[in-house]
Amino acid sequence: MKSAMRPAKPPRRLPPKKPSTNQKDPVGVYCRVRPLSPSDQECCIEVINETTVQLHPPDGCKANRNGEYKETQYSYKQVFGTQVTQKELFDVVSRPLVEDVIRGKNGLLFTYGVTGSGKTHTMTGSPGDGGLLPRCLSMIFNSIGNFQAKRYVFKPDDKNGMDVQNEVDALLERQKREVQPQLITRTPLSRQRMDPEFADMINIQEQCKVEDVDEDSVYSVFVSYIEIYNNYIYDLLEEVPLDPIKPKWNTPGRNAEFIPPQSRILREDLNHNMYIAGCTEVEVKSTEEAFDIFWKGQKRRRIANTQLNRESSRSHSVFMIKLAQAPLDADGDNVLQEREQITLSQLSLVDLAGSERTNRTKAEGSRLREAGNINQSLMTLRTCIEVLRENQLCGTNKMVPYRDSKLTHLFKNYFDGEGKVRMIVCVNPKADDFEESLQVMRFAEMTQEVEVARPVDKPICGLTPGRRYRNQAFKEELTRRLEDRGGPINGDAEDQAVVEILIQSFPPLPSCELLDANDDHTLPKLIEVLEKRRRIRQMMAEEFNKNVSTFRAMLQDLNGVVTAKENIAQGRMTEKDKMIASQKSEMERLDKKIKTLEYKIDILEKTTTIYEDEKRTMQQDLDSHQQKLQRQLSDKRRLEARLQGMMNENAMKWEKECERRVAAKQLEMQNKLWVKDEKLKQLKAIVTETKGDKPERPPREKDREPRTAPPVHPRHRRSRSAGTERWVDHKPTSSVETDTVMQPHIPKSIKVSVASEKALAKCEKYMLTHQQLASDGEIETKLIKGDVFKTRGGGQSVQFTDIETLRQQSPPSGGRKRRSSPSNQPPQGETTDSEWTDVETRCSVAVEMRAGSNLGPGYEHHGVTKRRRP
Repeated sequence: MKSAMRPAKPPRRLPPKKPSTNQKDPVGVYCRVRPLSPSDQECCIEVINETTVQLHPPDGCKANRNGEYKETQYSYKQVFGTQVTQKELFDVVSRPLVEDVIRGKNGLLFTYGVTGSGKTHTMTGSPGDGGLLPRCLSMIFNSIGNFQAKRYVFKPDDKNGMDVQNEVDALLERQKREVQPQLITRTPLSRQRMDPEFADMINIQEQCKVEDVDEDSVYSVFVSYIEIYNNYIYDLLEEVPLDPIKPKWNTPGRNAEFIPPQSRILREDLNHNMYIAGCTEVEVKSTEEAFDIFWKGQKRRRIANTQLNRESSRSHSVFMIKLAQAPLDADGDNVLQEREQITLSQLSLVDLAGSERTNRTKAEGSRLREAGNINQSLMTLRTCIEVLRENQLCGTNKMVPYRDSKLTHLFKNYFDGEGKVRMIVCVNPKADDFEESLQVMRFAEMTQEVEVARPVDKPICGLTPGRRYRNQAFKEELTRRLEDRGGPINGDAEDQAVVEILIQSFPPLPSCELLDANDDHTLPKLIEVLEKRRRIRQMMAEEFNKNVSTFRAMLQDLNGVVTAKENIAQGRMTEKDKMIASQKSEMERLDKKIKTLEYKIDILEKTTTIYEDEKRTMQQDLDSHQQKLQRQLSDKRRLEARLQGMMNENAMKWEKECERRVAAKQLEMQNKLWVKDEKLKQLKAIVTETKGDKPERPPREKDREPRTAPPVHPRHRRSRSAGTERWVDHKPTSSVETDTVMQPHIPKSIKVSVASEKALAKCEKYMLTHQQLASDGEIETKLIKGDVFKTRGGGQSVQFTDIETLRQQSPPSGGRKRRSSPSNQPPQGETTDSEWTDVETRCSVAVEMRAGSNLGPGYEHHGVTKRRRP
């Protein structure tokens, strides 16, 4: 075959890596709000107008860094509310992509959102209301229905290209495929019955199609369906023949020998376009056949039941519609057998799996792994968009991490200028999805800032336009002329009928049996009949030649008419070419003007961006300075308040200290005066005492007898706590009573064994009695004092201000001594106490107060023996 002899070359595609024009289009982002389900009461999303949507923080939502969530608004190319129909959504979003596909350009449409936001419903639809996918298929087949090529005229070459065959080779291919068992049903529409499960989805009443379709080309549609599961690509249209003895396919739960489908790999063709190697591409001829194949693949897609969605997609699905078109030859009969003239265009419809939080879905095991891979691929998509945006806005040349995920690696050509890119953001207005919807809408709004290079138009083949209809008109005119002249109408059957009529018009042949050698009648009759037939045949030949001459003349006349029409058409074409040339020059002039204006607009936009950045930076600096000033002012106020408190505290402290020192000094002076007065009284008593009045000294035996101390009336020690204030005398039950002369006494006090708030509320002062064993073995009593204050909460607090210490101390054993000098010893019978006790010994026993005590008289009462001089 002629096509098989040529070396395999890639199809003619103009990869717009660097388009001739610098025109770019932003990524079209649309928002669709799902209706609120009856079980959800609170709505957090409101459609403001056709391009703006507003998010309200729900009640009980966590606060952000500033204290609370604020109402945020996001703008998109168009916002569709809850009442929008699938038809309205298709006309705005998908219809331009289908028109571009028929004109030889690529398109990418994907739905994005959290789980349960209506992405699959938007793409597939519901019974009676088909989604975007069946409507795209219907529009494609409505537009190219009359210009489709026969099956197997176009044949994929497994390298992202397409081969073209003549009709004879295509017929042989069809016969060969009909004999072989088919893995994917390709039954013609007239013989197949639609699956009632999806029949209502593709029964679209609105017949929409593209108007300006190239009538001099033939078209074929190929579909493929894949899913990206756990960052692996699987072909949903692949089928493995079942083994009747050991069924191994699609029975993972019932058969231990389950064989999972083989994952596919991504490759790059000669034009640097990414494709899936070994992916099944099925040629379809109608919407029903295409959607039937899609539905079979949809049943194999991985879905699962989660806490948030009963049928949650666990993988990203990609349904690819590839349109192959090639021009007709110069006669308008057959496809032009040149592979370079084939144009391929592709529309990719992507249903992304929803992002989800595992703490809400309660995912475990494989579901948790699936959720992690889904979120990772979506995060990679977001990272690629952010890097593209940064490269375009800031002029950087950072590497975009397409290869981090199979999803972004597959569609990297679209972001490099292979076609239009559009995204539908599906959001659920229920309050539980507020935080996830906030992140999704923020990313979608940022995606609009990414610009994609506009693809160029497909090249013109250079053949005369209108070839198909001109050939059809010629055939119709020829048939009409033949009918007028009695020519054949129905082809071979009519020719056979004419031959039978001619045979019947010949004279019948006589009997040719010779019974006798002298028979003179049979041969002459036969010769006569044959002669008549020869004359009739000659007359018919002459008539035929005459008819041929007439028909030749008619053909020449027709050829002249066609030539004249061609000349007229050529003249018109020349005029049209001149008009096109003038229009092209005008378009070039306008393009130059547009480029100049776009250049100016770019400069203005860059200038505006610079000014906005400076304004934003200055505003941030101003805000930071204001915040710094506010912090400094608040620090200053706190410091002033702190210093004021410290000053007041120090003033009160020093005031109390001064009062304490003055009181201590007064007490010290009083103690000194009191000690001196006591000593003077004793000296005066010793000096004024007469010797004759002295009693005699008792005998020695009497000295050994124990002396009884004179009765001492116990008196209470004067405490500093005595005053007008009321006291809480807190003395634990474990306290030991000391039999000392001086005891602490507070007249206005409430005695308690356990501190209580009720007692503290009635008093202004507080005293705690604490006892412990001193180092000398005596009991040491501490009186801990404090002031009672009321707190803001209505309670009482105690601030301790003073501690008094009470100690007991035994006097020395040698308190009284006799005179050592025996020279002045009185007589035996006249010895008295005053005689053997001298003045120095008597004065050495005194009551002393430790100077400087702040606890008043009686704090320490000791009998100290004064050291004698050597």
